[in-house]
Amino acid sequence: MKRNIVIATVAAAALIGGGTVAAYAVGGDESAPTQRQSSVRLTDDRDDNAEDAAKDAADARDDDAVEVREAAGTTKVTAADAIVAALKHTPGTAVSADLDDDGSNAWEVNVVNGDGADYDVRVSADNGKVLGAHRDNDDDNDGQEDIAALKGTTVDAREAAEAAAAKGTVTDVDLDDDGPAAWSVETTKGEYKVDLKTGKVTQVQDDDHDDTSGDDD
Repeated sequence: MKRNIVIATVAAAALIGGGTVAAYAVGGDESAPTQRQSSVRLTDDRDDNAEDAAKDAADARDDDAVEVREAAGTTKVTAADAIVAALKHTPGTAVSADLDDDGSNAWEVNVVNGDGADYDVRVSADNGKVLGAHRDNDDDNDGQEDIAALKGTTVDAREAAEAAAAKGTVTDVDLDDDGPAAWSVETTKGEYKVDLKTGKVTQVQDDDHDDTSGDDD
């Protein structure tokens, strides 16, 4: 009799235990998809936010490019002329020239003197007159680094601007020392590299283009 009671108790426990396990299994099956769906939604949201940010940045660059092209269409003073005017006012080495897109219609020419000090010289894009100059007091040694990168070269910023002008109206000239140093020149028709020693002009292809061949002078 006692044995029957024991067997019945074990069986009942097994049923109860099995029922409990089954309940947990069902609960697990129901909650797992919810967790996975939540994770997918979070990932999708992050991807959407990243895409929106990238689109906003691209739109901002496009807007800036349009403003610069519009400014270039009204300027009477070329980048090369602005560099000459800036160097007459502030002797040294021109390492960049940028056509402002803030409506001031002026060139900003960065000049480094023999001591490595940086000066920003503003030149009117209408008549070539120097509007002002001030020293850049940042302690980043960019001026000295630019002078070091130009050591032993033969093509200066003015000559680079003149060489690239055959490809379109120049809106920006800058020393690019990432990798092999070269002048980076932006025009209304594209971006170009100008060799520091030979003056050779090579077009920089956009990422959207499959053709990587250069447009040489």
